[in-house]
Amino acid sequence: MVEIKGIEKFSSRDFPGHISSTVFLGGCTFRCPYCHNADLVLRPETIPSLAADYFLSYLDGRKGWLEGICFTGGEPLLHEDIEDLIRVVRERGLLVKLDTNGSFPDRLEALLALGLVDQVAMDIKAPLERYREVTRSTIDVEKIVRSADLLRGSGLKHTFRTTVVPGLVGKDDVIKIGEWLAGAGHYLVQQFVPQTTIDPAYLEVKPYGRTELEEIAAAAKPYFAEVGIEAP
Repeated sequence: MVEIKGIEKFSSRDFPGHISSTVFLGGCTFRCPYCHNADLVLRPETIPSLAADYFLSYLDGRKGWLEGICFTGGEPLLHEDIEDLIRVVRERGLLVKLDTNGSFPDRLEALLALGLVDQVAMDIKAPLERYREVTRSTIDVEKIVRSADLLRGSGLKHTFRTTVVPGLVGKDDVIKIGEWLAGAGHYLVQQFVPQTTIDPAYLEVKPYGRTELEEIAAAAKPYFAEVGIEAP
């Protein structure tokens, strides 16, 4: 079974509308400099894994009030056997939400086809022409396009979301993202959090203020049915 690196036992916002827990999986295909899960991305082997028996007892012990599990990372779809872990959750009658960066469209497509996922949040890191720059990776952007298209055609509840970072990702980028994903349903503008970042220089970056976030969200509104802001 996939190694679980942590559980947030109660989350009110990771799986909107449901009483849920968030499960953290290690490793990622990207190296976004502002990411605040540095150890989880760069050094997952240094984080103790939870025993499979503990996870099963955790799920069984919350039967009757826990409604869903959100799988996040890192990048959950990095793990080839993620399907097995999701089935363990599904077998207990729980809903499943997946957070993904879109790097693995084949695995995403398979999970969607099997009906194993109820909701997906896909991080849109930047306009396509800036993806490699912002993620500090060699990602084939066609994989990102395909993942986004899969979600848009799935009929499944999904959210596209972008973390905005002063000096790296701003309003102009969000407009270009809107032009790419025009007509999509829900888009979330996320505030950058300068904590335990992959690139230590980003610890010194001051996040956008509320007024600036609202301006960025307003710039996205012509392109999406619904636009929200998520800030700590």
